[in-house]
Amino acid sequence: MSLVISFDLPTEADTMALGRRLAALVRPGDVIALSGTLGTGKSTLARALIRALTDDDEEVPSPTFTLVQQYETEAGLVWHFDLYRLDKPDDALELDIEEAFAEGISLIEWPDRLGPHLPRKRLDVSLQQGEAGLGRHATLTAFGPWAERLGDFLHE
Repeated sequence: MSLVISFDLPTEADTMALGRRLAALVRPGDVIALSGTLGTGKSTLARALIRALTDDDEEVPSPTFTLVQQYETEAGLVWHFDLYRLDKPDDALELDIEEAFAEGISLIEWPDRLGPHLPRKRLDVSLQQGEAGLGRHATLTAFGPWAERLGDFLHE
């Protein structure tokens, strides 16, 4: 079962608010797959989610070059992956991604790079440039337990 919702994010503040709202729903074992072209707000959303779980002043660099950053939070260990530079899906296994999926909260930028390793039970967040280049448009597709949680999200 899956659930799809779609809406506009007119400003960067709206993208950050989405990250904070999702932070209230995450649990250990969750995977959030963030997709979109360069500059559509994947890192902005991830940064807002991580800061909501840690501290507003938490330094949250993009893991573009390190490929993964970890953050201790009360909700669990957050793993922020940026897989843009992966050559092949199996390279992700060297990043302990299986451990992250089992025990942590995984935020994955460029999840298409995982190929067959991308878990089926996940939340897909697709970000695109908005109409006429204004703001962003988000499509959230929830699989597994995320479908129920995202249903609750709609009623907030």
